[in-house]
Amino acid sequence: GGPEDGSESGGGGEFGDRSLSHGLSVLVGLALCVTMLGLGCAVELGQLGQQLRRPVGLLLALLGQFVAMPLLAFLLALIFALDEVAAVAVLLCGCCPGGNLSNLMSVLVDGDMNLSIIMTASSTLLALFLMPLCLWLYSRHWINTAVVQLLPLGAVSLTLGSTLLPIGLGVLIRYRYPRAADLIVKISLWSLLVTLVILFILTGTMLGPDLLAHIPASVYAIAVLMPLAGYALGYGLATLFRMPPHCRRTVSLETGCQNVQLCTAILKLTFPPELIGGMYMFPLLYALFQSAEAGLFVLGYKMYGRDSYKQDALGEEEDTDISYKKLKEEEVADTSYGTVTTEEHNSIPMEPTQSAL
Repeated sequence: GGPEDGSESGGGGEFGDRSLSHGLSVLVGLALCVTMLGLGCAVELGQLGQQLRRPVGLLLALLGQFVAMPLLAFLLALIFALDEVAAVAVLLCGCCPGGNLSNLMSVLVDGDMNLSIIMTASSTLLALFLMPLCLWLYSRHWINTAVVQLLPLGAVSLTLGSTLLPIGLGVLIRYRYPRAADLIVKISLWSLLVTLVILFILTGTMLGPDLLAHIPASVYAIAVLMPLAGYALGYGLATLFRMPPHCRRTVSLETGCQNVQLCTAILKLTFPPELIGGMYMFPLLYALFQSAEAGLFVLGYKMYGRDSYKQDALGEEEDTDISYKKLKEEEVADTSYGTVTTEEHNSIPMEPTQSAL
C-alpha cells in the first residue's frame, strides 16, 4: 500500500496489469505507425520541392508548433499551478508536432490541403530536433522535481526517430503506387478516430472507474483552453502573414491539432506507470476537446462562414486554376509552335485561326 504501488498516482497500480499494459503498448505503437504511414502517403515529392523553393508552410509549422504551442503549454501550466507530473504531460502535448486530424478538418472547411499536409509533415520532421529542445527548455521551472530529472529526452528522440521509417515508406508508396497511397490515407484518418476511442476506453478500464475524478479540474481546464487558444494563435499567425482566408483556416487547424498518438506513446513507453499515473489521460482528454472544438469550427464555417468566404476563396482558386491552365497551354504551345514569349501571351491575337486552342 506504499507509494511504490502507484495508488497515490490516480490508479497507477492497476496500470501495472502486465497483460493489459502490454496490449495497450502494442496498440499505441501500431496506431503511431499507421498514422505516420498515412502522413507519408499524403506527401508528394513535387509538393516538397515547391515548399522548399517557397518555404512558407515550413516557417508556419516552425512558429506554430515549436514556438506558439510550447509557450502556450508552459504559460498554462504556470497559471494553473500544476504539479510536476501534470506539467510534464501538458508540456509533452504542447511540444508535439501537428496531427493528422488537422488534415481531415481542413478538407471540411475548404482549406488548402497542400499547405495542411506540408505543415504536418514539416513539423513531424522538425520535432526530431526541436521537441527535445523545447521540453528541456520549458521544464527548467520544475527541474528539481523527480519526474523532470527522469524526463527521457533520449527516449523522446528515439521515439521520434522511429516515426521516420513509416513516413519514408509512405512517401515511397505515394511515388510508386498512388492509388494504394490514397487508400492508406483514408484508412489512417478513420483509424485515428477509432484508436482514440479504444485508447480512452482501455485506459479508463486499466486505471479504474475513479480515474476521471482524480484528475484535477485545472487539467480539464487546460485540455479545453489549450486547443482553443492554439486555433486562435494559428489564425492570428496566418493573418500576420497576410494569407488568404482558406489558408488562415488551414493554419489555424494545423496549430491547434497536436499529434496525440505521439504524446501518448511517449508517456506510455518512456515513463514508469506509477510515476505518470492518471496524467497518461491528458493527451486523450486533449484529443477529445480538440476534436470537439474543431468540429464546432467546421459547423460554424458550414453554417455562417462559407458564404462570406466563398467569393474570396473562389476568386483565389480561379486565379490558381487559370494560372495552371495557362501554364499547360504554354507547354502545349511550346511543343507545337515554339517558344511563347510574355509579350505574345499578353497581346491580343490578330489571327485567331492560328491559336493553339
